Amino acid sequence: MDSIIFDLDGTLWDPIDSVLEAWNKVTDDHDKVKGKVTRKHLEGTMGLQMKEIGEKLFPELDEEETGQLLENLSKHEIPHLSKNGGHVYDHVEAVLEKLSKRYKLFIVSNCQHGYIEAFYEFHGLDKHFLDYENPGRTGLSKGENIKLVMERNNLASPVYVGDTKGDQKAAEEAGVPFVYARYGFGEVDEYEHAIDSFDELMKIVPIES
Repeated sequence: MDSIIFDLDGTLWDPIDSVLEAWNKVTDDHDKVKGKVTRKHLEGTMGLQMKEIGEKLFPELDEEETGQLLENLSKHEIPHLSKNGGHVYDHVEAVLEKLSKRYKLFIVSNCQHGYIEAFYEFHGLDKHFLDYENPGRTGLSKGENIKLVMERNNLASPVYVGDTKGDQKAAEEAGVPFVYARYGFGEVDEYEHAIDSFDELMKIVPIES
């Protein structure tokens, strides 16, 4: 193993409460959106791309209205996360620091452009990662983005760490082993390893030369 590629939501952090603050300022003023978006709503969309999230959360809107709303939500969400951050899981920074001394680290997430950058900006964890990718930049699936990161960084044997069934399928599509972050948002049945907290990575990933 020469590298570790991480999902973001449900793996490195929980951004939901912060995202809700930004989103409900927008949806409260939308005359066709019925009710507030809740934490339970967002938990049910973790791992999906933005278009899929819009279809699931706002079925009362047509395709054009949904697209406009998602664009507006992103315009408010990214600056909010940059200034307020989210909840980074326990031990993430300490473990990343140790892992980065032995392995190349990356992030591949199903998010919009600017989202990973907002995570980096507030929490200052970009120093541990060499590259990242998302469909907001490439228009590709998560599996394709994993392969893209592998190709441009000449990775021979990475693993992918994530928390949803979509993450597992993406790892399978990319042909890499999957580590299931069981503390996250999803339920997964097939995986090479599972961890119940981020620091458990240290038990399955060798750090000694």
